Amino acid sequence: MFAVIKTGGKQYKVAKDDVIKVERLSGEAGDSVQLDQVLAISGDDGALTVGTPLLDGAFVSATLLEQARADKIVVFKKKRRQNYRRKAGHRQDLTVLRITDIAAKGAKKPAPKKAAEAKADAPAKEEKAETAPKKAAPKKAAPKKEAAAKKAPAKKAAPKKAAAKKTEE
Repeated sequence: MFAVIKTGGKQYKVAKDDVIKVERLSGEAGDSVQLDQVLAISGDDGALTVGTPLLDGAFVSATLLEQARADKIVVFKKKRRQNYRRKAGHRQDLTVLRITDIAAKGAKKPAPKKAAEAKADAPAKEEKAETAPKKAAPKKAAPKKEAAAKKAPAKKAAPKKAAAKKTEE
């Protein structure tokens, strides 16, 4: 049985007891993490269920092993013949996860430890936003002047004068 999950803008094919490195997720070592963006699940019988784009009710449980950092990469920019060189480094923050369970639709979802507290704080913030006074609606732009739309009729060019012929005397 395997699942395809999405986290950190990337997709991972995971099975039970896999250890994967993903972009940083909040939490400490030993915490339980629920990954609910499941794109596909393959059952024990080999049947593949694909979401459109996600599977409703499906989730992957994982244990957070450690917070780590990737190797340093060098970012070097250069424009030839312009005396332009820039060198910078970058180390990506990573989270190491061990997949503990893959659950399809309708399975009982265990409550995560710290994620539930963060979700409980979110509605309180939304209530404060709703009770705040609303700003007045922006006024509509003034209608354009009709005079600018009507142009004066174009003047006709004056006829050219014929050049006087020179006579020989």
